Amino acid sequence: MARYLGPKFKLSRRLGISLSGTGKELRKRPYPPGQHGPGQRRKLSGYGAQLLEKQKLRHLYGLSERQFRNLFDKASKMKGIVGENFLQLLESRLDNLVYRLGFAKTRAAARQLVTHGHVTVNGRKVDIPSYLVSPGDVIGLRERSRNLQVVKEALEQRGRLPAYLEWNDQTMEGKYVRLPDRSELTDQIDEKQVVEFYSR
Repeated sequence: MARYLGPKFKLSRRLGISLSGTGKELRKRPYPPGQHGPGQRRKLSGYGAQLLEKQKLRHLYGLSERQFRNLFDKASKMKGIVGENFLQLLESRLDNLVYRLGFAKTRAAARQLVTHGHVTVNGRKVDIPSYLVSPGDVIGLRERSRNLQVVKEALEQRGRLPAYLEWNDQTMEGKYVRLPDRSELTDQIDEKQVVEFYSR
């Protein structure tokens, strides 16, 4: 299945989670889309609940089904708790860390920055959004990309930086200090449901 290119606000309302991270989509109409939206009563089966959590997480990070499954398979072969390993791998993707550092306002915009060759890892250009960044790696922008208007605007509107990232104002670079703890990641996702979905 290809990446979702339909209306993002409608998808956010259907999944019941803000995919942009702003909460703007659910503020005005906090119910599913469709003519029966406000009065819909959603009674989900066990499988339905697992599928919903999987779709929430997949769309939150903007992955295709194949990418998502491959990353889950990788997490399941690692030592430790599968669900937490999976979230850490998702968080370690280059496009996600570019978004977290504030170079872009959304993960989709961050993916575009990476694809267009504006981003560096340890001083070398990397144009693969799914590139897994290791703790200790330094993420920056190429010299000619630092004056991009979209980057300046995004950095001005950046919120609080997560504790597992460090920012250097002089060099305009961010360092991925360590893997995030589960408590530092979103509490809107129940990753155990995702693990159960793939363990059927």
